[in-house]
Order: sequence, then structure tokens, then C-alpha cells
Amino acid sequence: MDIKEDVKKQFARSADSYVSSKIHRLGGDLNTLIEMAQTEKSDLALDAATGGGHTANALAPLVKRVTALDLTPEMLASAEKFITGNGHTNVEFVEGDAENMPFEDETFDIVTCRIAPHHFPNITEFIKEVSRVLKPGGRFLLNDNAAPEKDEFDHFYNKIEKLRDYSHFRAWKKSEWFQMLELENFEISEMHRFEKHFEFEDWCTRMHLTNDEIEKLTDIMVNANEDVKRKFRIEEQDNQIESFQGEAVLLSAVKR
Repeated sequence: MDIKEDVKKQFARSADSYVSSKIHRLGGDLNTLIEMAQTEKSDLALDAATGGGHTANALAPLVKRVTALDLTPEMLASAEKFITGNGHTNVEFVEGDAENMPFEDETFDIVTCRIAPHHFPNITEFIKEVSRVLKPGGRFLLNDNAAPEKDEFDHFYNKIEKLRDYSHFRAWKKSEWFQMLELENFEISEMHRFEKHFEFEDWCTRMHLTNDEIEKLTDIMVNANEDVKRKFRIEEQDNQIESFQGEAVLLSAVKR
């Protein structure tokens, strides 16, 4: 529960910045996710951990109804303002936990979750809940930051993300997602890998970091070994980090 309270606290103070964030608002990953969803006008969709509401907003014109679920009331309020401001009237906003969803079995044709599961402390419970609320043959669209397969790079990426954001739990490897989903009787039908460019200043500002916290992250990245710097495309000048690169995985999985 402490972890989930951390999530609520962190996102409550950052709600509006997530609605306006370029990484969340723009990018080919969202367009590709929507294409992969293969929506029909009769579909009932759930956007789990909706955050700023960008995925729910994109789904709204394409389906019968979207349910936007989030743990943090302030995030839901910001998402509702954003989505209704775009003229969508078929979106319902529900406060709730993605690992314990307040919905009946086999309710939805589509479940989406974008740039959120790295905050979930019980990821297998989340996947079980997605399976439970999906109709047979329903589609799960997952898009999240991913850790590289090499352990050294995995540890580095999760370390800096946790230092930046105490509500970060773990970014999973692509192979871990495949295993977890297939163990829950999902069949993965499509996968894409996206590179994610992070401007260091914006990456820190979104989490309201102190100068000491920024200095600690800078020190870790400046002093990383050359393999790590090459992998994450760390750009620095005068011992200051300008940018780096991560990656995201985008999966479409069908409930069997």
C-alpha cells in the first residue's frame, strides 16, 4: 500500500504536466497502438491507468464507449478536462486500481495500458485482471518503457528511473513481458520496439526534482562506463547531461 500511496502522491502533483507532456501526448507509438487495436464501433474499451487520458482520447471516436481508469483522482480530473474539452462524450472516468479492477468479468473488447505498468508493484496481478475483464478473443494493447535484455543495462536504467521517480517500480524486459503474458494464456500477435529520446532537463522537471537529486543523477550518468553511455546514447557537455535514449515495447495480445 505504501508503494501505491507513493504513486498517488507523485501523480497528484504532476497531473497537468502529464497531460501536456510531449512524450505522452505525441509520438508514433500512440498512433501505432490505435492502429493495432483494430477497433470497431461496437467495442467497449478500457484504458487502464489512463494518466493524462491520451489513449482514451484517441480511442473515443472509434468505439462505443471508453472507460478511463486511474488510481489518482487528480490525474482523472486532468484527463476528464482534456478529453471532454476535445468534445468526447462517450468516456467514463473511474477511480480504481489496475491490479484490482472494479469491473465484472468479460466486460471489455479492448484493454489498453500505456506508459504505466512500470509503476505497478504486482505486475502479474495486473495481467490477471486484464485477462479477467477482457472478453474471450479480446485484445490487450500494452505500451511501456522497457529495460534492455542485458542485465547491466537493465540495472542502470531501473536505477536512474527509481532515483528520478520514487513511484517507479520496475521497467520490464521484452522477454519478461512475453513470458508473463503467455503464462496467462495470451497470444502475442504483434510487437514493436520504439526508441525514446529524453531531454534531461524536461525528464527531471516533470518529477519536480531538487538540485541535489539532479546532481546525483548527473553524476551517475556522467561517470557511467562507456558501454552504458553508448547503449543509452548519453549526450553530455561540460559534465552536464543534455539527453539520453531509452526504449519502449508495444505489444498486441489476444486473450485465448
